Amino acid sequence: MNKIRKVVKNDIEGLKEVLNKVELFPAEMLDEMISDYFNNPETEEVWFTSIQDNKPVSIGYCAPEQLTDRTFNLYAIGVQENLQGQGIGKEMMNFIEGYLRSSGNRVLIVETSSMPEFGLTRAFYHKIGYTQEAIIRDFWKEGDDKVIFWKKL
Repeated sequence: MNKIRKVVKNDIEGLKEVLNKVELFPAEMLDEMISDYFNNPETEEVWFTSIQDNKPVSIGYCAPEQLTDRTFNLYAIGVQENLQGQGIGKEMMNFIEGYLRSSGNRVLIVETSSMPEFGLTRAFYHKIGYTQEAIIRDFWKEGDDKVIFWKKL
C-alpha cells in the first residue's frame, strides 16, 4: 500500500536512493535543492513522495513560477524503475494537483524532453489530462526540445 505525502527530513537518505535509481538529477544535489523547503517557513516549494514499506519509492518537486499568479511548475517526478507502471506516478500527480488546488493555485506546468526515450513520459501526461502547449526547439541541447504541458487546476 502506497501513502503519498509531503517529504520529511527522515526521508532524505531514502530519496537519495530513489534518485540514484531514476536518474532525475544527481543525488548529491538533493541536500542543497531541498534546503529552502526545510529551512524557510515561508517557502512555497512542495517536495512529496510515495512511501512503501516505510521507505520512499518516488520523489516529486514543484514550486511556483516566479512573477505569475498561482502557477506552479513540476520540476521533478520519478518512481523507482521496478515500481513503474503500477499507478504510483498517477497517484503522485493526483496528490500534487489536489494539494495545489486546495491551496488556491490555478495552473500546473510540466516540462519534459522530446527525445524518444521520453515518449512514455509524454504519453503519460496526455493520458492524465495535460495539454501539450509548447515546444521550445533545441532547449536541453541540440536536437532535444523542451515539451511543455499544461493543466488547469
